[in-house]
Amino acid sequence: MVVWPSAPFTNLVLRCTRLTISSDMALCLWRQTRTLSRNDVKSDVSFRIPLVDFSRYRNAASHSEKQQTADDIVNAFREVGFVYLMNHGVTDGMLENVFGQVKEFFRMPVQKKDQLAWEDPRANRGYVRQGRERVTQSTSVEEIAALRLTAPDSKESMEIGRDWDSVWKNQWPKEEDVPGFRSTILDFFEACHDTHTVIMRSIALGLRLDETFFDDKINEQWHNLRLLSYPPLDADLLRKDGQARAGAHSDYGTLTLLFQDAVGGLEVQNPHTMHFHPATPIPGTVVVNVGDLLSRWSNDTLRSTLHRVVAPPSYMKTATSATGEQKQVEIIPERKSIAFFCNPNFGAVVECLPTCVGSEGPKYEPVQTEKYIVGRLSDTYF
Repeated sequence: MVVWPSAPFTNLVLRCTRLTISSDMALCLWRQTRTLSRNDVKSDVSFRIPLVDFSRYRNAASHSEKQQTADDIVNAFREVGFVYLMNHGVTDGMLENVFGQVKEFFRMPVQKKDQLAWEDPRANRGYVRQGRERVTQSTSVEEIAALRLTAPDSKESMEIGRDWDSVWKNQWPKEEDVPGFRSTILDFFEACHDTHTVIMRSIALGLRLDETFFDDKINEQWHNLRLLSYPPLDADLLRKDGQARAGAHSDYGTLTLLFQDAVGGLEVQNPHTMHFHPATPIPGTVVVNVGDLLSRWSNDTLRSTLHRVVAPPSYMKTATSATGEQKQVEIIPERKSIAFFCNPNFGAVVECLPTCVGSEGPKYEPVQTEKYIVGRLSDTYF
């Protein structure tokens, strides 16, 4: 395992220019192996998101190598709540194809996208136009409504679930509008589920459970695949009080697998200092973070860490006003990302794991997956 450059260095580079990290550099960094300690994350100066080569778990030559990799992942989730995984199992070719389809989908006229609109938190499927969602940690109906009005998230998304569900159907564009979209996305959905399963096995091993402990609790694929588009916009709009591309929030399920382009903007909160730090895109990696239900499952042994999406480095563009006047405008570039929100089976009851009880006992009452997630989604959208 390796840990990423310190936040002050990363912040400095991101203020000046876009930071491009090659896959060779990522491999070089991983080879400089060191163990993440609690002291690494207590200070903002040394805060890091660990980078782990997941092939050392998938293709372990020995049980000790598999156990060490599992321990590295659990340690990252215990201290930071986030980890970069390289050699995660989703191929570069598949990701290139999926990102191409994502771009084609969001290029469709808004009238066609609106025909696929998200309608019900129990389904959690369909198109969400810009401004409809406001992710937040607030549980106040009034506060959430006010945030939607004054500082909605500056993004649009397409939500996709398991395609064979007998009650809740995915909303697919017509084949002639985005050729190959459905088949590409469904293959990707299955690949992400397989990756999630293997990561959960590593977590089970790292928590000293049977390696297959979670298998029958996550096998029904109640996941949510979210395709995200952050359009280019005037930097002044994003500087409004409380405005963000996506506000500070935690995720709801077990894990989130985030595949991001090179633009950047994701920031992770140091849970020890409450300050945010960039999660710089690293080619060939997936960013994985713990969700609320896995944190509850582990009795807070694993952290569900707050994160947000803010403005990446901007550029200047000449714009013409309605009166014909030309002026320089600061523009935030567009960003595309893909989030695979992994969930337990909807009928599964999440309660304290036997190896995480601790001296003070369980912190949370058992909760059913569906009840928890649908409740959180109901608060997020209107």
